[in-house]
Amino acid sequence: MNALSRRALLATSLAFGLGAGAAQAADLKVGLSVSLSGPNSSLGVPYSKGMQAAVAYKPEINGRKVQLIVLDDNSDPTTAGRNARKLIEEEKVDVIMGTSGVPAAIAMAQVAAETSTPFIGLTPIALKGKELDWTVTVAQPTQLMVDAVVDRMKKANTKTVAYIGFSDAWGDLVYDALMQATQKAGIKVVTNERYARADQSVTGQVLKIIATHPDAVMTGGAGTPGALPYITLAERGYKGPIYGQHGLINADFVRVGGQAAAGTQVPTGPIIVAEQLPDGYPTKKVSMDFRNVFQKVNNAPTTDAFSAYSFDGYLVFADAAARAMAATKTEPGTPAFRVALRDAIMTTKEVVGVHGVYNFKKGDLYGVDERARVIVKLENGQWKLVP
Repeated sequence: MNALSRRALLATSLAFGLGAGAAQAADLKVGLSVSLSGPNSSLGVPYSKGMQAAVAYKPEINGRKVQLIVLDDNSDPTTAGRNARKLIEEEKVDVIMGTSGVPAAIAMAQVAAETSTPFIGLTPIALKGKELDWTVTVAQPTQLMVDAVVDRMKKANTKTVAYIGFSDAWGDLVYDALMQATQKAGIKVVTNERYARADQSVTGQVLKIIATHPDAVMTGGAGTPGALPYITLAERGYKGPIYGQHGLINADFVRVGGQAAAGTQVPTGPIIVAEQLPDGYPTKKVSMDFRNVFQKVNNAPTTDAFSAYSFDGYLVFADAAARAMAATKTEPGTPAFRVALRDAIMTTKEVVGVHGVYNFKKGDLYGVDERARVIVKLENGQWKLVP
């Protein structure tokens, strides 16, 4: 069986698992392309599980059943673009969502714009031109998150910081945000080291970092590959503080990083420490609902931030779909409905999710504010809220 056939079988199996009897009668179709295999699978698998929890949480919208179709992009941007086209042209979905890496998300956004289909991204991305007309993302903007990290650095009297991140668009996003934030804070960035997600060693990069004697290190990785700099820095005797970002809130990062990752401070959405939040925090109730339905659907607790992004993406879609159907009387599965759905997504107001409270407007990818970030510290394998 070739890779395409495996992906098609996977999509059919997942749709069947969510309700084979109802699938044929489903009035709304959601297409999800994520990395269920390859180096980004530690992100993609939680995305898929979070989306299945979301459909179970709200299986009908205005009396219309929802069908979920999931495809594996094998951690490959080209495949992600091809999946987006398959979901739109063959499966006739009303909205697409994904995926597990910035380059792949950009590929999906391009197809969405070309086919006039709404795209809800699950990862931070940078777009321009016509792609902005059809895309939003439920992830926090990288600058919002990195600003919080640099604020912690400044409070710790950090003067110099070394950077090591992925050699792709995600690594660029984190580095650019770091440069902007540190310039304002009066902190000097002394290295810009990079590595590929599939690399097995970063010894050369870490040796260059140590040679600069930085006050701190900032990492721009994600998921399992994001642990590699932590492990190598520990092996080479680095004892200073290491900061990360929300791409590291992942059970596999914690497992692989082990003791080397202990003490790292990262920004994340409040879902990660939901039970530690004050009762009046705007996302706490929905967060606890999410945890309950995730446990019920997946037979295991949620331990990452990524499953929550897909849950929020679905909540944004559900709110917009309900408004689009009520206001325009257009039918799901038609080009007119996709336009109405896009317009509704772009006018989202105060939709409470688990990562934040969403407000979108046309031309602006991001819809969250400071309510969507907290700082957490890894202690004894658990994320703890930093006051």
